[in-house]
Amino acid sequence: MELSIEALQQQGSFSGAPVKRSITWKQGDEEIKATVYIRRLSYYSAVNDVAAMRGEGDVIAGRIAACVVDAEGKPVFTAKDITGEADPDRGPLNADLTQALLMEIGAVNNLGKAKSSAS
Repeated sequence: MELSIEALQQQGSFSGAPVKRSITWKQGDEEIKATVYIRRLSYYSAVNDVAAMRGEGDVIAGRIAACVVDAEGKPVFTAKDITGEADPDRGPLNADLTQALLMEIGAVNNLGKAKSSAS
């Protein structure tokens, strides 16, 4: 393959449109359901990962901020929204919602699934 935008598109090398998913989490005794859009891991998530490795952010907050988007692909959160630094009165995202978002990010990206080896 000769490297080109067209060849990369044919190979699926771009993250593409966000994937619509449903999540459920507990807020106290109440179960809450929401529709979210997840961007596949991409340049944006790689930049956040590198920044976190340099001590310039939180890897989990960066991953959520890079992957949770609206239907048009615009970020819903900043990393500081996730950690609570954006608004100390609001505080960080609750643990159940954080876990639900991470589960969907993993599901959309097939994370945690072992690939079978060729026999």
